[in-house]
Amino acid sequence: MEWRTRKKRSLNAEINVVPYIEVMVVLLVIFMLTTPMLTQGVDVDLPQASAEPVEAEDQEPLIVSVDKDGNYYINVGGDDSEIADADAIRQRITSVLNENPNKLLLVRGDKNVTYDRVVQLMVLLQQAGAPSVGLVTE
Repeated sequence: MEWRTRKKRSLNAEINVVPYIEVMVVLLVIFMLTTPMLTQGVDVDLPQASAEPVEAEDQEPLIVSVDKDGNYYINVGGDDSEIADADAIRQRITSVLNENPNKLLLVRGDKNVTYDRVVQLMVLLQQAGAPSVGLVTE
C-alpha cells in the first residue's frame, strides 16, 4: 500500500472585512439622510448693533454687570453697588484702558435682563476702546 502523503492545510488567519464595509456604508447612508432632519431652529428677532469680534487674554478682568432692571454696575472707581450710566462707564473704561490697554472686560448679565441691553453694553465697552469683551456664565 502506498501511503499517500496528505498536504496539511495551513490555517488562514485573515479577517474577511467585506461585511464590515457593507455595514459601514449602510450606516453612512443612514446618517447622511437623517442629519438634515435633526437641524431645528427658532425664528428670533436679534438686536442690531455694530460690533466686531475681539480676542485677548488678561489675568485680572474688569467686570461690568447688568441687573434684571437693565442697570449697569462697574467694579472700578467707587462702590460696586452704585448704578453707573453709560457715560460714567465709558469714562471709567477709557481711563482703565489708558493704564492697561490689554485689559479684559467681562460682562455679567442677569438671566432676566433683555438680550438687547447686554449687547448695548458690549457695544458701549467696545466704543470705549475695549480690546476684548467676554460674557460670564455660571
